[in-house]
Amino acid sequence: MSSTNRLPDTGSTAHRRWRDIALLAGLFGFVILGLAGLALATGWEETIAQLSRLSFLQFIVLLGLSLVNYVLRGSRWHVMARKIGLPTTLTQDLRHFIGGFAMSVTPGRVGELIRMRWIRRETGWAVERTAPLVLMDRAGDLAAMAIILALGLSFGAGGIAFGLPVAIAALLVAFVATRPRLLAGAAEFAYRLTGFFPRLMVRVRRAAGSLAAFSDPKTVIITLALGLTGWIAEGYAFHLLLLWMGADIGFWMAATIFTFSTLAGGLTGAPGGVGGAEAAMVALLSMQGVPLETSLPATAIIRVTTLWFAIGLGLLVFPFAERHSLKQAL
Repeated sequence: MSSTNRLPDTGSTAHRRWRDIALLAGLFGFVILGLAGLALATGWEETIAQLSRLSFLQFIVLLGLSLVNYVLRGSRWHVMARKIGLPTTLTQDLRHFIGGFAMSVTPGRVGELIRMRWIRRETGWAVERTAPLVLMDRAGDLAAMAIILALGLSFGAGGIAFGLPVAIAALLVAFVATRPRLLAGAAEFAYRLTGFFPRLMVRVRRAAGSLAAFSDPKTVIITLALGLTGWIAEGYAFHLLLLWMGADIGFWMAATIFTFSTLAGGLTGAPGGVGGAEAAMVALLSMQGVPLETSLPATAIIRVTTLWFAIGLGLLVFPFAERHSLKQAL
């Protein structure tokens, strides 16, 4: 094997993996302690009573709706992978996509770029050739969430402050991220202005050129529909949860609060949006008249059945994806 294709040291990879798991455990504990503290301050008996109202079957339904989201978004990843010519199967792409969730605890979710390494090992494709997948995946999520926010604001969730600006901003970012000429021009401008990182600028321009493959109407419609349906499934899960806990604020309001909180958490830069998303969710539910003894457990449950469930699935799939990619590379 040539030096250019030498694989990263598996020992250091294992060390980083355990470090990320420790960070995950710390973040999870931090959130649980924070919610528990609020529950104690506002009446833990009521909070426990709300939690006890959920049955095991209802919990499974929430997990099932989250799984729908992940499978649909993983299918979107597969559609985009095939569009750029990657010789990967649906099983491979789902393994890469879901396994990458194990790295959601890293700041900005940059750890999810592990997917690019698995693809390189299994197909030989360089990172700059597969980088558009990551960019389009993030842009697709932003576009879908912006549409949900816009629909929510149109159908009765207009009371959420800054909802419209956030929706517009998300759509703008999604638009910029999918315009090859705009991205290439920005990379060129940044290089001429600073003179820094010439190799990085070349890679960005090459990656931007690959985005043209995703611009045809059929691909846009399919990928947007998959992402939108997936995120609506999680919004519907939040609506069902609130309904079961006796706080029916309507589907669109629930979906808008869930989506807005997820975006707000991402803006904090914290791994997985932990802390910011929970705070926004509790605050927005309170604005709708939902008492803290209901909003606190609802927030805890929906985050466990969405973010933490995704990370748990990622941790389960990660070793299989790592081992399979190593076998393919050898």
